[in-house]
Amino acid sequence: MFNFRIRVFHSVATSLSFSETARELNITQPAVTNHIKELESALGISLFYRGQNKISLTNSGKILLKYAKRTINDYKNLEYEIGIEKKAYVGRLKITVSTTVGQYILPPVLARFNARFPDIKISLYNSNTTTLENDYISNDADLGIIGGSIGRKEFKHIPFMKDEIVAVAHSSQPISKKEQISINELIEIPLVLRETGSGTLDIITKELRKQDIKTKDLNIKMYLGNTESIKSFLANANCLGFVSIYSISKEISRGEYQIVDIQDLNITRTFNFIYPQGYQNKLRDMFIDFCISDMR
Repeated sequence: MFNFRIRVFHSVATSLSFSETARELNITQPAVTNHIKELESALGISLFYRGQNKISLTNSGKILLKYAKRTINDYKNLEYEIGIEKKAYVGRLKITVSTTVGQYILPPVLARFNARFPDIKISLYNSNTTTLENDYISNDADLGIIGGSIGRKEFKHIPFMKDEIVAVAHSSQPISKKEQISINELIEIPLVLRETGSGTLDIITKELRKQDIKTKDLNIKMYLGNTESIKSFLANANCLGFVSIYSISKEISRGEYQIVDIQDLNITRTFNFIYPQGYQNKLRDMFIDFCISDMR
């Protein structure tokens, strides 16, 4: 019933890549090209400017994309409501999340969601906080989950859950024997932190500023691109690392890592669901309700 050419066009228009669309929709690249050519022929317009190595939307293409988004969103709601009438939840969700959420928090929730609603297909994309906004838009996702907020009025934010950033050391290292340190001691201790652009580093920086401490004042040995790299580094170095409590709780319970408390420093954040204002998506709303209830 749903016009597949509109879906092909929507994918090409958001990814600006015929090859990515072919992979996403599991069709050949020539098939993607043919669908676009047939759509252009039917409408009597050009939808894309075609350069040597890239494509971009024409003004007509931008108009069609606006209506294609509405059409696809309406179809998702139709599919969802018909599914309810048939007592079967069906549909698709694209979700873009910050790295910590994607690695440590959401996967078990998704497993429980899939067990309950096996006919709902979910695609998950991971990004650090700084690039998540652009990735969210380029992937044309239905939902994002981010630490903090994007800060743009066109996005709605719904609180999901609280997180705590803790300082940890591997139990094999001497620094792990310190149960508590002062802010002044922190300045001297070797640190390994997440990369620039991560939400974890951003919230650490903000909280340290409240103590009149800048990152340049710290003894930073390494910036690493993900939490697993930090954990591996700490296993081989007498350093402290700042990570989400959700990323290290199992290792702490097994005695492999120790939390080192820092006096007068409490680093917490809220993960928020985000999505553009104005588009109703009943499957998205149901997923949000499920996640919030599941994490209570």
